[in-house]
Amino acid sequence: MSYPFGFMDEYAKKEVRRGILKAIAIPGYQVPYSSREMPMGRGFGTGGLQLTLAAIGPNDTLKVIDQGSDDSVNAVNLRSFIEMTCPGIDTTASTEEADIIQSRHRIPEKPLSEDQLLVLQVPYPDALVVVEASEEKRKQMHSEADYSRLLVKLYEDIVKFGEITLSHRYPTRINGHYVIDPSPIPRWDVPRLHRAANLTLLGAGREKKIYAVPPYTAAEPLEFDDIPFRVEDFRDEHGHRRRCQRCSTDDSFLDEFINEEGDTVYQCSDSDYCNTRLLSASAIKERCLG
Repeated sequence: MSYPFGFMDEYAKKEVRRGILKAIAIPGYQVPYSSREMPMGRGFGTGGLQLTLAAIGPNDTLKVIDQGSDDSVNAVNLRSFIEMTCPGIDTTASTEEADIIQSRHRIPEKPLSEDQLLVLQVPYPDALVVVEASEEKRKQMHSEADYSRLLVKLYEDIVKFGEITLSHRYPTRINGHYVIDPSPIPRWDVPRLHRAANLTLLGAGREKKIYAVPPYTAAEPLEFDDIPFRVEDFRDEHGHRRRCQRCSTDDSFLDEFINEEGDTVYQCSDSDYCNTRLLSASAIKERCLG
């Protein structure tokens, strides 16, 4: 059996594209769409996959990552499926070479350009779901930009723990109005959405929603004047910033591992960024020795 380019039929892709255009026109607004059945369970990236399949063309170059890695099971399976259903496209592990980057849980460390598209997979699109169960009421709250209950939730966190403890899905206000769930990216990545040169599309297949952060659009995390938003702290007990054990960089988001000796080590979450820094360091060393 042969499938059309991009697996979905042309009517389905056109509907997704119309949703994308509306999402770009109203930054942060959750556009409903008829999420199609895909050959994988909902919750495994079907929303992001449909956005990618609707946007990709035969001459595009695609990069797929899962929590920064090109080689995780989710990334490999999605990449293989897109390669199978989109003949003629190229795939790459290089952030710089990609036209479209589909990601789960991370934004690449290297800033993207105006010519690049970032697609984020989203399990739960609505930041208000933690304070309001009714979707009808949430829509009204969004339309009125009424996020007082969400701010109270953050304040209760501060009263109980002394700070806002959200480690991911940090509520972020887009273009001064709608507050979005920026997918389960770490707080480290939230500032990367702010006035980024690239278009960011977010797709929730199970919840049937599309929303966007257009290029050069304000994306500001909710915060209080006296307790500002902060990203993850990678300093050790002595106050020194931890480094990646592979490339020695001290300016990236780090994952924590236990090595074979039982010691805790840290490594760049973004595999391409880590490999690029490692190759750059090796090239410098060779020039110095030569």
